[in-house]
Amino acid sequence: MKIARAMKNAVVLLSGGMDSATVLAMARAQGFVCYALSVDYGQRHHAELAAAQRVAQTLGAHEHRVVKIDLTGFGGSALTDNNIAVPQHPTEGIPLTYVPARNTIMLSLALAWAEVLQAHDIFIGVNAVDYSGYPDCRPAYIEAFERMANLATKAAVEGHPLTVHAPLLSLTKAEIIQQGRALGVDFAQTVSCYQADESGRACGVCDSCRLRRAGFSAAGVDDPTAYRVT
Repeated sequence: MKIARAMKNAVVLLSGGMDSATVLAMARAQGFVCYALSVDYGQRHHAELAAAQRVAQTLGAHEHRVVKIDLTGFGGSALTDNNIAVPQHPTEGIPLTYVPARNTIMLSLALAWAEVLQAHDIFIGVNAVDYSGYPDCRPAYIEAFERMANLATKAAVEGHPLTVHAPLLSLTKAEIIQQGRALGVDFAQTVSCYQADESGRACGVCDSCRLRRAGFSAAGVDDPTAYRVT
């Protein structure tokens, strides 16, 4: 007689973009009960939150919560300050779309919820291959956050360490798309554009749009993104 294995809880950071949607599908495929967490931080591309809700429902998240933290009070990014234009051409160095401390804030929120849920796994869709050069998308950063989390939490101190899963770290956008499709991700539901309109239609020219479009082309897959007519 087979003994049913207890399913483990996991918190999955879900932005509404293609990477986080793929990570949610991967976590579900591994047998985790997924608690999806999105953050409304005052981002210019607010339509991604509606996309996150669609994705969470379609991919069977056990629960989806949106936490509001207003990073526009600090600004410093084209995504949180309307006085800074979203770049439409590749730039040298870290781009203006970098949001100061964003992944640290989001992972900290995920960590807090994980402790409440008695979950010892957090999933995040950062990528260090086809990405914009953000410092908080590197393997060293993820490793450092995990070490910090296991020093800072009651659960870890009492013998239940936490693992931060970043399964897309070493994948290209094309490989992410292929894995997502294999797991049933409907990329038409996702929003990646940094200046998507209220309907989620993409600009087609920002860094995120360029990476997304190139990924579908490299994967040999039709791009389902809805673009604004210009």
